[in-house]
Amino acid sequence: MREHLDDHYVQKAWKDGYRSRASYKLLELQEKDRLIKPGMNIIDLGAAPGGWCQVVGRILNGRGRVIATDILPMDALPDVTFIQGDFREEAVVQEILDLAGSDTVDLVISDMAPNMSGNNAVDQPRAMYLCELALDMAVRVLKPGGTFVVKVFQGEGYEEYRKAIQANFAVLKSRKPDASRARSRELFLVATGFRPSDK
Repeated sequence: MREHLDDHYVQKAWKDGYRSRASYKLLELQEKDRLIKPGMNIIDLGAAPGGWCQVVGRILNGRGRVIATDILPMDALPDVTFIQGDFREEAVVQEILDLAGSDTVDLVISDMAPNMSGNNAVDQPRAMYLCELALDMAVRVLKPGGTFVVKVFQGEGYEEYRKAIQANFAVLKSRKPDASRARSRELFLVATGFRPSDK
């Protein structure tokens, strides 16, 4: 707890009005890759407490649409439609698809992670399963040329997952934002140039 409270990005989040230090991970990705532009339709997976939605909302500035989901509750944010539910359940996936409707989705972002037990043999498969579900959603909703950003953990299944993304997107980059804790195995994969013909 002391490490968390002393964390530079935690203190910065309080000062800047962001709900979590995770906001700075997306801000760094935005600075490098220019993912978010006004007018976009965006889906945010694993959104609570809303740090990524806040970043997206500030950039969209009222021009665009965000559908967000998490198993945990999230306080309302302007221009964000929030679905609380377990993304592993088809009913929740269907609710997202129904909300997205015929609108073309420009960007799918996922900061999802399971509750970590500390047992890597359990945690890694759970994390990769959520990543696979996120990719499946991206393939279902993205418009041609769309972008997918997903948090992954290096370990078993990681290389195979990269290949699955590369089969559907023209370009794949790996990012380790400064706001990610150094000891964390997390990385962010940024996939651009979605190719729907490869579905």
